[in-house]
Amino acid sequence: MEDRYSTVLGFQGDQKQAFFGVFDGHGGTSAAEFAAENLDKNIINELKTTADDDKIELAIKSGYLATDSEFLKKDVRGGTCCVTALIKKGNLVVSNAGDCRAVLSRGGVAEALSSDHRPGREDERERIEKLGGFVENRNGVWRVLGSLAISRSIGDRYLKQWITAEPETKVIRIEHEHEFLILASDGLWDKVSNQEAIDIARPLCVEVEKPQPLLACRKLVDLSVSRGSADDISVMIIHLGRFC
Repeated sequence: MEDRYSTVLGFQGDQKQAFFGVFDGHGGTSAAEFAAENLDKNIINELKTTADDDKIELAIKSGYLATDSEFLKKDVRGGTCCVTALIKKGNLVVSNAGDCRAVLSRGGVAEALSSDHRPGREDERERIEKLGGFVENRNGVWRVLGSLAISRSIGDRYLKQWITAEPETKVIRIEHEHEFLILASDGLWDKVSNQEAIDIARPLCVEVEKPQPLLACRKLVDLSVSRGSADDISVMIIHLGRFC
């Protein structure tokens, strides 16, 4: 099991501020462990240097790149995909590097807030080729230099010229129709669609006397396994109502 996760509640003394992350390691657990322990700190440190909410995306980008740089200095193999959710001043800020994914339940309708970074994605392939690299299809899977099946990550020193840790970020204002957010590694999303995940989790999380998000996570993991997933699977469900 190479996945890791992190949660930080009430940072900077504000109970309506929080940070959540899911990290899907490959080539060992080192990168996922390092990101889970340090990415939140690096992003929060960046946020301390600016009071301008318009610069929050830049702060997150700097936090991701700083974590990547620090990990590379350790000269340890492996890498990790990341998806994070920062909640600050009523805003939901979702970022990702790799193929972990964030899916929002908006009144029961699934809305992906991140886009998977894979070499077969046209803009990612073009970016890699402009840097002098290439992608090729091996046994039905597009890979960078015929090796790695994701195009962004923290770590992966041997392909760092082409594999960036720069995240893509989306910011939305949390509204009452935004019920919960699912963060999960690709072990779930390769077997379970976005809407299926929302449909399974929602009856256990919304308009019930005693929400059971942990049971919802377990049901999603079990479904993916029942469909043949042999990958690591991590699922996190975040209720958004408390942050409105």
